[in-house]
Amino acid sequence: MSPMDFNLDRTPNQQQVVKSALDLGHACNFEEGHTLQVTRLALSLFDELKALHHLGEQEKYWLQLASILHDIGWVEGWQGHHKASLKIILNSPILPLDNRERLIIGSIARYHRKALPDLKHDHYTALDDRERMTVSILAAILRVADGLDRCHHNTVKDLQASVNGHNITINCQCDLPSYEEEQAALKKGDLLESLFNKKLVIQWTIL
Repeated sequence: MSPMDFNLDRTPNQQQVVKSALDLGHACNFEEGHTLQVTRLALSLFDELKALHHLGEQEKYWLQLASILHDIGWVEGWQGHHKASLKIILNSPILPLDNRERLIIGSIARYHRKALPDLKHDHYTALDDRERMTVSILAAILRVADGLDRCHHNTVKDLQASVNGHNITINCQCDLPSYEEEQAALKKGDLLESLFNKKLVIQWTIL
């Protein structure tokens, strides 16, 4: 899959920003295969759960950028790389973004692991209430997508999601199920479960 395959519905300006994000990723020596897989899964989850979150194309574009950039902090080492990703997004001249979008996208990327959104965090507090909710929802989706590629093996070939009663069920199509990735997605589904008061369920369909 080409990195630009995600750009079919983007405006020319947005396409240029996505290209800049990919350029920044390469400059930070990101793992492109994992990044593209997580981006693909995150955008699929966004579409599949639209009836739950009610967000639109602008928010999907922010999720795309945050997914591309979520691991760029690895350039400074594994420990705290989510915080380093935020710092790079806020400060990199490569990204043609205004300060508001940097805060939103950087915050989504920062929350792809470890701590959940918290008003003790300056970058999160700087957003208004609506932006905070958007960041929380998109970070929740990114966390699950990242968990589903825990092993960096492109295990999940496709997915469908449904919301029934008290459950959010994600059915993953694969050649061979991965218990490790299932557990990672369930663990990182904590934010999604908290936001929507529903239990995350992972199912597998073998191709």
